[in-house]
Parts: sequence; structure tokens; C-alpha cells
Amino acid sequence: MMSLRKLPSTECQSLCHKVVDELCGREPPRIVDYGDTWSLGEWVGLTDCLSSLFRKTVGENCSDEEVLAGLRDVGPGYGETVLSVLEARREEIRQVLLKRTHLMSSTTLQDFDWQLKLALSSDKISSLQTPLLNLGLYVRENGALRSVAIEMGREELNTLISSLEAANKVVLQLK
Repeated sequence: MMSLRKLPSTECQSLCHKVVDELCGREPPRIVDYGDTWSLGEWVGLTDCLSSLFRKTVGENCSDEEVLAGLRDVGPGYGETVLSVLEARREEIRQVLLKRTHLMSSTTLQDFDWQLKLALSSDKISSLQTPLLNLGLYVRENGALRSVAIEMGREELNTLISSLEAANKVVLQLK
């Protein structure tokens, strides 16, 4: 969160609103708009941290003092700016969290199956050997069981694992 200081305080509020927009299913903040300020790793860390902060503080109904205490290392003015965005969008974030909780409770994973295969290209059989994961999810949604098939490469699998770990952290925070 300390890297937030790299951004001029006048732009901090706009970034925070864009992070909340992403939480609400709208257009996310774009690295191209801030590429001169942060590296890709810093950018991902910062946006994840802000998103987590907004979800946690609204989900746990934290007081303004608790929020500011958690942001004291960010620097003067930045904590107050983040808090002002939180106050302005608190109800909207709460509604999104409630919807997600409801969706999670009405859809349950019943079973899964996976296979690992090697993709071969017809013109480059000897040089292209890409491992692919076929993941079959069996989901019960509103009483009906349906199958969802997903094929992923290594990078997509790593992204899925990271997303599931992040989702697990959020669920644990909401309990």
C-alpha cells in the first residue's frame, strides 16, 4: 500500500473509484494509465490491496478509525482520500458483497474431473508441445446439475489457482 504514495494525491481518489468500479463489475483501472508510476508487479499488488481493503472494511463493517489506523503508513492525505471513497461507495460495495454471497450460496460445486494432455500442432509437431489441463466442473445451480468444461494452459491454470486462493481469503475474512 506504501506504493500509493507514488501517485499524486490528486489522482488517488480517481484510482480508488476505479478499483471500486471493478469490484462492482464495471471497467477496471488500467495499467496503461499508470504504467509510468508503477511496475506491473507493484500495480497488481496495489490494486489487489485496495480491492481487499474495500471488501474487508465493508464486509466487517469497520469504523473510520479502524480504516485510518490501517492506512497510517500510506502517508498524509492518502488515508483520508481512500476513506472518502469508501464512505461514498460503501453501500454499493455492500450490495455487491451481498450478491456474491447469495450467488455463492445458490451455486455449489458437486464434483470435478481433470485430465492432462499434450497439445500438438500439425505443422510443428516436434517443436510445439504445450501441456493443457481439461477441467470438468459439475455444478448444481438452482437445483439443476450442469457440466462446465474448461481447457487451460499453464499460465491460465496459475491465474485460476491465484484467483481461488484470493477467493478463499475473502471467504475466510467474511466469516
